[in-house]
Amino acid sequence: MTDCFKRGDVKVAAFSSIAMPDPAKPTFLVDAYTDPVLVRIEGRASFANSGSLKDFFAEMIRQGKTRFVVDFQQCTSMDSTFLGVLAGAAIELRRKIPPGVLTLARVGERNLELIRNLGLHRLATVDAGGFPMNFTGSSQALDSKAKTEIESARLVLEAHENLIAADASNAAKFQDVLAFLRNRVELR
Repeated sequence: MTDCFKRGDVKVAAFSSIAMPDPAKPTFLVDAYTDPVLVRIEGRASFANSGSLKDFFAEMIRQGKTRFVVDFQQCTSMDSTFLGVLAGAAIELRRKIPPGVLTLARVGERNLELIRNLGLHRLATVDAGGFPMNFTGSSQALDSKAKTEIESARLVLEAHENLIAADASNAAKFQDVLAFLRNRVELR
């Protein structure tokens, strides 16, 4: 069951169960052994598959990586939870001394609009042009591990709190979903 909240141009899904993405087609391909670390999006980036990316960013930052490039060229769509995961990574990178960098590359017109509407352009470098990307190295797919309902709710809640940290005007956009998710998380 999925409950949807819509505020302006942003649609947010809150859920009681999740259909996981097709494991035969990975959504995120990564090369953790380059500098910067490369992440390529293949298809839809959403609440259903953003947990693996959040975990990847956390592990790479823990290992001392501070430069990341996310390639949007093959990103067909994205939701606010995915953007909140990116915001969380960018916030964490900015806390580093010296600060790290998150670059969003080859962002199409629609995705650029969403990035700007939610204020991510204030946290990350956005390159809508032909940023040179090379995935000939050892890119690998991130595994999308199934999460429990409460783990998924926490992921979506944290992602939306990150978006509010990125731009305070997002609080009005996401007030309903935040209330719903806080209630769901607190009940468990």
